[in-house]
Amino acid sequence: MSFASYEELSKLLEQYPDTSMIELLVPDINGILRGKRVPAVEFETLFKNGVKHPATITLLNCRGEFPEEMKGFDGDPDKSIRPVANSLAPITWLKSDTAQVLGTFTELNGEEVSFDPRNVLKRALKPLHDMGLKAVVAVELEFYLLKDGDGESPILRLPKIPGTGKDQSGIQYAMPEDLWENDDFLEDVRLACKAQNIPMTTVHSEFSPGQFEINLHHCDDPIKACDDAVLLKRVIKGVARQHGMFASFMAKPFDEIAGCGLHVHFSLYDEAGNNIFADTESSETPAISDKLRHAIGGLAATMDQGMAIFAPNANSYRRVAPGNYVPMTPNWGYNHRDVALRIPVSGNSDRRVEHRVSGADASPYLVMAAIASGIHYGMQEQCDPGPMVAEGSSVEETITLPTEWPVALDKFAASTVFPSYLGEEFFGYFNVLRRDEYRQVAARVSNIDYEWYLRSV
Repeated sequence: MSFASYEELSKLLEQYPDTSMIELLVPDINGILRGKRVPAVEFETLFKNGVKHPATITLLNCRGEFPEEMKGFDGDPDKSIRPVANSLAPITWLKSDTAQVLGTFTELNGEEVSFDPRNVLKRALKPLHDMGLKAVVAVELEFYLLKDGDGESPILRLPKIPGTGKDQSGIQYAMPEDLWENDDFLEDVRLACKAQNIPMTTVHSEFSPGQFEINLHHCDDPIKACDDAVLLKRVIKGVARQHGMFASFMAKPFDEIAGCGLHVHFSLYDEAGNNIFADTESSETPAISDKLRHAIGGLAATMDQGMAIFAPNANSYRRVAPGNYVPMTPNWGYNHRDVALRIPVSGNSDRRVEHRVSGADASPYLVMAAIASGIHYGMQEQCDPGPMVAEGSSVEETITLPTEWPVALDKFAASTVFPSYLGEEFFGYFNVLRRDEYRQVAARVSNIDYEWYLRSV
């Protein structure tokens, strides 16, 4: 485990001598960053020894609540948060001279805390590392830009038709003018990513009005890639607030338009630097190895068990429905965006699989852990993925994945694969937390209860 050094702090203070606070950020089970601000008088302690804090902040639900059913935390004991190496950076969108650093939990004796999401991913990657394999991954995130309104529902921030006060209609997919409309925001996002060493790459308007996608470069450290993903979400939200608007990564914020996805590209390389997913002797298109075929088979075989990770909350399942550009069955194919597991057009050196099921509301660490688990399981068990969907062919919308939250939770709880990869302890905590959140949601009397039933029944 690599912690940030005091020298790293010294370099930041040389460049930003007025820094008065550092936000210490720890990703929780939802992918939400939680933590606290540390004043300048405690900087040295933070970087030399870490700070004490209850590790239960990693096991909170989306409302920041800790389930009463969670056992083993009587007295909420402190553990240690240590700053993560190479994550210290200025916060560009705040008026105060404040920096930030990612943190990870250790026991007081220095051992890793098993249920810290970064450590869960580390555990899930270990079987691949033990095979002498290195993963190279990339994360893509979709989000909506919103504006203030007077009602209870969010309002899309859309460009105006020139010379009028009317919003532009239509999807306007990949429209450069939509980027012009938000140029100040996007430029400040770029500058913030540069200052925070977040490898932002392409930007485009997505397949819904007011929706955008910002991608990250491929990275040979999946934990770092997930760090970059949660920090990119933070940058986008922070800069949006700076510009008087709001950014949402909610899976399905609107009824009639598409939700927001999190797509992951994943490839594997041996110790000689060869991509094991490519078959260099094959003249077929795509030239894929048996290892990739088996990896896809493992991803397909474990996808229903992992839906509680890929779609982690109540709103997630409003996106997991026909017509929302979400694959409903674990199919696979080459150069085809209607499948769950896509093989993009690529050369032998960058042959990969793209996992296209997760919502942008999912934890990148847990999504990556589930993908790594499925890939290793598939190669170990030589899973057969079944026939590939042909390029350019239509895909019948078959529904085999869980489309309801309690069903997904039951599938996860019954999993025979994930406990060993994620760790029995974390697997149990995840079940308790998500089941408790489901019960809370199911017990709430919502607006739809009043609108549909209050008068009519």
